[in-house]
Amino acid sequence: MSITATQKKEIISKYGRGEGDTGSAEVQIALLTARITNLSDHFKTNTQDHHSRQGLLKMVSSRRKMLDYLKKTDITRYRGLIADLGLRR
Repeated sequence: MSITATQKKEIISKYGRGEGDTGSAEVQIALLTARITNLSDHFKTNTQDHHSRQGLLKMVSSRRKMLDYLKKTDITRYRGLIADLGLRR
């Protein structure tokens, strides 16, 4: 249900702005997107799991806030990340 350590390292190396960058908005958004995708697959088989659904909604809200921040601070990084992750915006 959660992402593995190797998947996390791949995401960090792909979206990080430098060596060992885990705190930039791009990395955090990409990690949240991976977790959201995994949880969405989980709900296809576990439709009654309302507790996890509440966590999913919190993650979506958090990602939305970070995307808004990135859009406000650097529109080119925002557009590149949206295109790369395949998010509808």
